[in-house]
Amino acid sequence: MSRERGTGIRRIMIPVLIFLLVFACVMGVAYFLEIYRVDPTKIYVDGNTHYTNQEISDIVMTGPLGDNSVVLSLKYKNRKITDVPFVDAITVEVIASDSIRIRVFEKALAGYVRYLDRYIYFDKDGTVVESSEVLTKGIPQVTGIVFSGIQVGKPLTSDDTDIFARTLDLTKLLGKYELSADRIHFHENGEVTVYFGNARVDLGKDEQGIEDKVMLLGKFLERVGNMSGVLDMEEYSPEGIYVFTPDETD
Repeated sequence: MSRERGTGIRRIMIPVLIFLLVFACVMGVAYFLEIYRVDPTKIYVDGNTHYTNQEISDIVMTGPLGDNSVVLSLKYKNRKITDVPFVDAITVEVIASDSIRIRVFEKALAGYVRYLDRYIYFDKDGTVVESSEVLTKGIPQVTGIVFSGIQVGKPLTSDDTDIFARTLDLTKLLGKYELSADRIHFHENGEVTVYFGNARVDLGKDEQGIEDKVMLLGKFLERVGNMSGVLDMEEYSPEGIYVFTPDETD
């Protein structure tokens, strides 16, 4: 009799235990989904210049459990991005259970060229990153490059293949000293002229002292203001002496 009673109890207990286990799992999942649900007001985005914070958030928070901070941190752990122009990688850091920090690592763009009323952005290798009708601030226009044929993901064709790397080197150097050029022009003889508003800066073609020249540019441009003219920095001056010649006015 006791054996039969024990067997009956086990028959009752096993379904109960299974129910309790399933219930605990369901409640655990529900708790996980709720406690780690990202609050839209607690999303912080760093490193983006081409897209708004909202656009980056919309790109990241997609797919199953796209609003879960833990899932997002695992999904975007040093993840390379291949389907978003201008973006190389994205990471997501959990600040708190309901807040995240999205870090955007953008592609290093050398500049852009104008082609058929579009802005063609390219990297240090001359590879076209994006063709857009929207102008992105902080990226200089590059003129003087002779090219033919444009296709996203393919390099611009030019007889001077080093010109793209030179452009990026100069762009990085300008950025280092918090200078933003409007245009970089390469002359046929290899000399470079950089445009800042109404001022033109002739940097020449000799790389000697290029950083020293750029380092002094900020102070020179402050003095020049909105004046139209050319700053002659073709020849490197160890003393940092360069001459600005205003344009003649009628």
